[in-house]
Amino acid sequence: MAGPLEGIRVIEIGFWVAGPAAAGIMADWGAEVVKIEPPNGDPMRGLFSTAAGIDVPINPPFELDNRGKRSLALNLLHDEGRAIALTLLDRADVLVSNLRLSALERAGLGYAAVQARNPRLVYCSISGYGPNGPDRDRPAYDVGAFWARAGVAASLAPKGADPPQQRGGMGDHSTAVAAVSAICAALVARQRTGEGQFVAASLLRTGVYMMGWDVNTKLRLGRVESAYDRRRIPNPLVNCYRSSDGRWFWLLGLQGDRHWPDLIRAVARPELLSDSRFANIRVRREHADACVAVLDEIFNSQPMAYWAEAFDRAGMWWAPVQTVSEMVEDPQARAGGAFVPSEVADGSVDMVASPADFFGTPGPVPTMAPEFGQHTEQILLELGYDWARIAALREEGAIA
Repeated sequence: MAGPLEGIRVIEIGFWVAGPAAAGIMADWGAEVVKIEPPNGDPMRGLFSTAAGIDVPINPPFELDNRGKRSLALNLLHDEGRAIALTLLDRADVLVSNLRLSALERAGLGYAAVQARNPRLVYCSISGYGPNGPDRDRPAYDVGAFWARAGVAASLAPKGADPPQQRGGMGDHSTAVAAVSAICAALVARQRTGEGQFVAASLLRTGVYMMGWDVNTKLRLGRVESAYDRRRIPNPLVNCYRSSDGRWFWLLGLQGDRHWPDLIRAVARPELLSDSRFANIRVRREHADACVAVLDEIFNSQPMAYWAEAFDRAGMWWAPVQTVSEMVEDPQARAGGAFVPSEVADGSVDMVASPADFFGTPGPVPTMAPEFGQHTEQILLELGYDWARIAALREEGAIA
């Protein structure tokens, strides 16, 4: 099988992360993706070495978001370059772009112009703040529109504490999943109507939706809970604790009164069942600091392996707090399909898989991310250009 999106042609006009990540998921799912890059290439190609402060021969973040694509180096500000892009869009099913809409419109690639030529095209705009409103064209990265402005960072910091730092691509990858969902829904609608449409996803909207419980509580009740100190948490059974060997784990007793007896069996402290301070979830909230202190003392008496066995034996829900290094060796992550063998220049390596599986139409084995402009000549030959014209286009600056 070649994936559920086999036969779907995608043109990506984007750089950095959110746009390429969306097109990358579609490539993983079997779509044919042409990545149009500016004459100096997607700037993400060079960011990893700069940000990491080391000179390395590969760029793992770029590889993840761009594997399985073909790269076309094209100058969209050149008349011939723009004509090539429009020809590709005439034949495409989907356009994915995280360029600002005003930039696409200046280049003659706005939705109205493209839709007039190809009414079946699904035109997906991915942006910081969405296609409407006063900040429609404000530049943004995910750390700004998603992490900072959508309330994510502030919600994770206890009152008075510094906002936490975001890890790379968190908002971009979440927004990419939203964009692909919208694209696939629009392709389903096209089966009924025969018409494509404009769809949009933004970093801000994704952040607001991710924070939906807090936001909807504010909208409905006019209040928002601040981040919790682990010693004053409303439910001490949904909290992190540390074992005697310094390993952290999370208790998952969301239904506090249901799980309290399970926890008591696991820690072998039956006297706590009759402690009036911990009689039910309401009073445990009132005495959260005392409850956490008692559990801290208990858990600090034995190593993680002991508690893991005790929790499982007693039916207490829990999860280890793992580092990335530990997680990539987690047998469940591997059995659950979190990693996929991918082709690279010297063989095959494991990479992060796209976040969904298709058991009837599995996707192709991911191929390595393209070199800059690697497929320019190949794509132009497919469009009917001959070698002499291709050489002239390069001389004129229409292609790189």
